[in-house]
Amino acid sequence: MNSKYSDLLNTLIKAYYNDTFDKTLDNLITCHEKSPQETFEIITSLCGVTVPFDNNYKYNLKKAITRYTANKKIVEKLKSKCSDDCLTDENGKFQCQICCPFDAIFYDNNEKITKINDSLCESCGKCIDACKDGKYLDKVEILPIIDLLKNNKTVIACVAPAIIGQFGPTVTLDMLREAFIKIGFTDMVEVAFAADILTIKEAFEFNKHVNDPKHDLMITSCCCPIWVGMLKKVYHDLVKDLSPSVSPMIAAARIIKNINKDAKIVFIGPCIAKKAEAKEKDLIGDVDFVLTFEELNTIFKSLDIHPETLNGIPSKDYVSRGGRLYARTGGVSKAISDVIEEVYPEKFKFLKTAQVHGIKDCKKILQDALEGKLDANFLEGMGCVGGCVGGPKALIPANQGKVFVDNCAFDSAIKMPLHSDTTEKILESLGINSIDDFNNPQKGEILHREFK
Repeated sequence: MNSKYSDLLNTLIKAYYNDTFDKTLDNLITCHEKSPQETFEIITSLCGVTVPFDNNYKYNLKKAITRYTANKKIVEKLKSKCSDDCLTDENGKFQCQICCPFDAIFYDNNEKITKINDSLCESCGKCIDACKDGKYLDKVEILPIIDLLKNNKTVIACVAPAIIGQFGPTVTLDMLREAFIKIGFTDMVEVAFAADILTIKEAFEFNKHVNDPKHDLMITSCCCPIWVGMLKKVYHDLVKDLSPSVSPMIAAARIIKNINKDAKIVFIGPCIAKKAEAKEKDLIGDVDFVLTFEELNTIFKSLDIHPETLNGIPSKDYVSRGGRLYARTGGVSKAISDVIEEVYPEKFKFLKTAQVHGIKDCKKILQDALEGKLDANFLEGMGCVGGCVGGPKALIPANQGKVFVDNCAFDSAIKMPLHSDTTEKILESLGINSIDDFNNPQKGEILHREFK
């Protein structure tokens, strides 16, 4: 979401919560700064849906929110003309074209506007931040989520490990848990619990796939949809080395729904691309909605909820140090290498990890891997500089986020996922009673993803 629309979104949220949506829509369309059509186009995007502007626009918009269905297209370009002020590149490219890491934005000479090639777009959101005129928007699912909270008994907020520190230096996970319950969620769960489980699986995958330390390679598929997207679309020859695992977000959703089939899942993180990941064909239905930290902050402000003033609702420790470290560059490697050292000590002797962050460095190391120049047998990559703490919708700088994550992780009572009673019970509920059970495709199916 472009920051210039935050006040408008705030108005829409309050109206939907207070059942004054019809009147608010009338006022917004009547008192528009732009044309009614463009104003409505912005409103529908902020509502997370696509609805044509006609005489029944209010009814159709409310129906679309209530009957919200997943749409793979996350980032959209308004049809209005781009400003010539954005033409700063010597090759005549607009800022949005320059920043796009996938060359997914092109200029339509007939219509005189920039457009998105949806087959190339990975919904990273770089164009949204680059466009100062607010011509690019990502689908905001706040109003469908509010509708979900009003009409479902069990809605779980699954928060990314990067959330610690985002809403203030004194705001604890327990305080955030209370804030989510105040919004209307049934409960809040750390996605790091699923990262712990995937850490064990990735250690197993390393043992399975890396037998020749100099020539074999395992690329972890955890966390970053941009990293996975680059492999699938640009560096396809390396897909054979990509670990067949879902992300912690997907694993958490699947596990919770395995325990409670009526549960609805809302993932909260710093990443726009997670919205697209939730809508991948082989993953659709696992996560019901995705909120960014920025969008969550808007909800807090709209409903006058201040996490820093809350007492907090405590929960017992169930997440390890490693699971929480997934939030920053190198955290995945650290977590998995610790488990490899404990479970496969002979393999640990020749484990050699490499980590990169940021689109430029990700591309370089993948090219090195293609050309056989990589001096490592375990590769971790994250599309944002700093990892998830550097996501486009984080609320604090990446370096600050890393400090909060590290402090939270190293304060964890549980140091290794294999030492967590909760992790052990969850694995048992999945029929996984030992690490060798990961050899059984049926037992590990809930954590598995096939890349083609």
